[in-house]
Parts: sequence; structure tokens; C-alpha cells
Amino acid sequence: MAPRPLTVGTAGHIDHGKTALVRALTGRDTDRLAEEQRRGMSIELGFASLDLGDRRLSLVDVPGHERFVRTMIAGASGIDLFLFVVAADDGPMPQTREHLAVLRALGIDHGVVALTKVDLVDEEKRALVAKAAAELAPGAPLIEVSAQTGDGLEKLRAALTAVAEQAESNRRSSFSGHMPLQGRTPPGVDPNAPVLHVDRAFTIAGHGTVVTGTLWSGRLERGQRVTLLPSGREARVRSIEVHDQALEVAEAHQRVALNLGGIERDEVARGDVIATDAAGVSVTYRLDVILSTSGDAGTDGAGVDAVLAEPRVQVHLGTRDSAARVVDLKDGGAQLRLERPLLARTGDRIVIRRIAPPGTLGGGIVRDPAPPRHGPGWEPPAPEEQPAPAPPSRPVKPSRLARKVLAELEKDGPRPRGAAQLAEDLGAGRRAVEKAFGELATTGAAVRAKADVVYAATAYEKLARLALALAERDGAATIASVRDALGLSRKYAQALLEQLDAEKRLRRDGDRHLPRAGGGTQ
Repeated sequence: MAPRPLTVGTAGHIDHGKTALVRALTGRDTDRLAEEQRRGMSIELGFASLDLGDRRLSLVDVPGHERFVRTMIAGASGIDLFLFVVAADDGPMPQTREHLAVLRALGIDHGVVALTKVDLVDEEKRALVAKAAAELAPGAPLIEVSAQTGDGLEKLRAALTAVAEQAESNRRSSFSGHMPLQGRTPPGVDPNAPVLHVDRAFTIAGHGTVVTGTLWSGRLERGQRVTLLPSGREARVRSIEVHDQALEVAEAHQRVALNLGGIERDEVARGDVIATDAAGVSVTYRLDVILSTSGDAGTDGAGVDAVLAEPRVQVHLGTRDSAARVVDLKDGGAQLRLERPLLARTGDRIVIRRIAPPGTLGGGIVRDPAPPRHGPGWEPPAPEEQPAPAPPSRPVKPSRLARKVLAELEKDGPRPRGAAQLAEDLGAGRRAVEKAFGELATTGAAVRAKADVVYAATAYEKLARLALALAERDGAATIASVRDALGLSRKYAQALLEQLDAEKRLRRDGDRHLPRAGGGTQ
């Protein structure tokens, strides 16, 4: 059986030779930006394919400068094993230790330590630095290499092959950064549904919007419809590439480039997620997490205590991050109250950093990706007490036009066209489209927020969750705050809030729309 896809990521201090080593191993220079080449340092993530004979690894090269730790975490969050680099002429340095703390927080246990630049030091210096590097990552093989002379490269390839086989055989889940908690997966959620955290977004002339990322779980097929989070917009996968090779299907753990139809370049960015509804990714302003044990302590060596000692921290999940207030739950866990939404599932790994002075404190595992606001002693209901909401009922034999209108509304997502525009686009009469609106609203397939603002039910519920989460976070939502946070026009923001008022999910007080008791993001 062919080896399964895996992704390896570099780690280590600036100027310790990560990119030069990647070039020597793959033949590819991952510093693609002119600024990177001018300054001789990595600024953005770089990618390459590493051919190890029977196995091919996707490789992510991360920047080593302390100013780019956020970018490093974004790249490391999708990897299965590490290539940890320590220069023989420098030895372990500050970012050596912080990158190691990030790997520990993400639960990335398998990897190889490469002692680089061995051609620049004598035997005594080499032995001292090798001993110090080995102590940082006990159990990981250490290989002495020179990217300049080629010494040790074949040994390094062999070590990476062996560690990759070990990582595959010991894989605890479909993604090293996603560790399902037994019995906690919500009903109706498929942990093997596709989830891709976007780390790059750009356009290609003649092709449109392209995003890249590591496929955390599941598989993606050409032509498949997916959802872009947090916006809730729908898109179609026009084409798939893995290391410049066009494929019909992408598998979990591969580095993937997706050409998306229905999404403009300015509608997607690093930190967004491509998924399907079955994945159960929550757009959330709160996380309940199990904090890392002392064995996973960060640069301060304090682990759980270091996190709980900080009233405000920076939380990294996937390729996105947010400042958060920390509430000690007194059971080895914490509630993180976020200042911008993160995109989470039960079992996802997070990295927690101090804001000032910056430093990695530790990490955690998401216990509940969308909890109500609470303190210590709160017990969440068992999953079986939280049945998945029934899908909206549909007419047994909907009219042909109603089916067409619903399909168009689902494409429109958060910005549905009105009756006049749909009538023109479909070549139908306006009254006939309005009649279809009524049919869809009556059966629950659509929500008529205003006479000419009709959402597909799936799109409406995504928007509703975001608006309710915003109201919970800020104490109230306004037309302006919903417009800005969700990227809507005033017309759509107003229609959404008024509909939530009418459903008694929010309560209007002048220009503000307040959460109701028991409402919010539960």
C-alpha cells in the first residue's frame, strides 16, 4: 500500500540554515519574494515537495525571526513531523527554544534534528552543540549536515523517511493538530469531513481566486461545493493542485492549492477556513480548553500556571489568532474569551502566547468550541442531550422555479439578490419569483427577512450565529457593527438584525440589539 500523505515543517532560529537546507534537499528555493532574497531571510511561508523515494512529503519552510512567530505558528499548525534546525556555529538560540515550545503545544512529537553548518566549526565545537541540540528534543534522531558541501544529506533523508513511517503508524487521528476528545464530538458532526485552514490567498490571471493550505482532514474533490468561514459564503472547487500537479481529489495531510469559483480575491484571506457543513467548524468568540500539562511548558517552563497568570493572552488556532481574556475553570482548563472569532472544532490544538513581552506560554486542546459564558464548576450537557437541529423542511414537490430560486439564493449566500434581479437572471416574471419566495419561506427552505431580502435557510443560520456571537461578545450588536464584522451592506445587516429581533433571539433597545437570556452561540 502506498504511504499516506504527510507534511513536514522546518523550525529553528533565523540564519541557522533552514531555507538553505530545504534547497539542498528539494532543489527548490522557498524564499520566493524579492524582499526575502534581498534581505537573505524568510518572511513568509515557503513550500516544496520532498521526494524520499517511495514516499513524498509536503514541506513547509517557516521564518525564524522573532517578529514572524505568528507566521511560523500558521505554518506549523498543519504539519505532522518537524525538521528542527540548529546551526553548529551558533548553538541553540531564543527562537530555537520558542519554536520547540510551539511544536510541543501543537502536539507534534515526531521529527528530526538537523545540526547544520558543520563545515564551519571544529570537532570540539560540533560535539558541544550537538549535545545541546539533542537535549532539546530527546528521542529525535540528530543528523549532522552541511547544505554547502552536501555532507549528511543522505543520512538526513533516511532519518526523515524512518520518522515519517513512525508518524504514520502512530497517527492518533486524521490530523496531528486535531485530537478528538472521546465522546465529545457533537451529533451530526463528521470529524473526517474536509477542513483546510488557508495560509495564502491570491489570484492567477485567467483563473481567479486561489487559496493554499494543508488539508487537516477529509478529502476534497474537483467540482465539490464548500463553505468559506467565517463569512459563510459558498464556493465551488474548480480545480485542485498538489505541488503543481493537477488532481481530481486531494487527501488529508497534503499541501493543497484550490482554485475557487464564486469567491473574489478580497473575500478570502489567511486565517479563513475552507470546509463543509458536516465538519462542524464553529465561528466562535469563546473556547473552553484543556491546558497543556507541565510537560508541554513553553519558553517560561511554567505551562498551565503561566497561562493562568496572564489576564490577557494571544491564542493561535490554525492560521488565525486572537487576543483573549483567560478565565480559570479550576479543573486544568480555561475559558478563553476572544476579541475576534476563531474557527474551531472539538479536539483542535491551540498555541497560547504572552502578549507583552511576547513569548510562548504553552498550549491546549479545545474541549468545547462554542460554549456559553461560564466560570468554574459548570458541567456541559452530554452530547446526546444536544440533538442536531432538524434540517428545514422542504416541499415534497417544489415547483421547478422554486427549486431554481433556492439554488440561486444558496449561491448568493449572505448577499441574496432581490426578486427583480433574480427574475431578470432567470428569465422569469417578478411576480413568479416572489411567489417562489413565499413557497420557500413557508416550507422553511428560506428566510424572508424583508420583502426583498430572502436568505437560503443555510446561509441565514450561518449569518445568525455570527451576529449572535457578536452581540454576546460586545453586549449588543448594531447595524454598523454587523455590517463591518460580516462584510455586509447596511441593507443586509439591518434585515438580519430585524429578523433576529422578530424571532426573539435578540431584543432591540433603540439602535442596539441585545442578547436574550439563554441566547447566543450555544
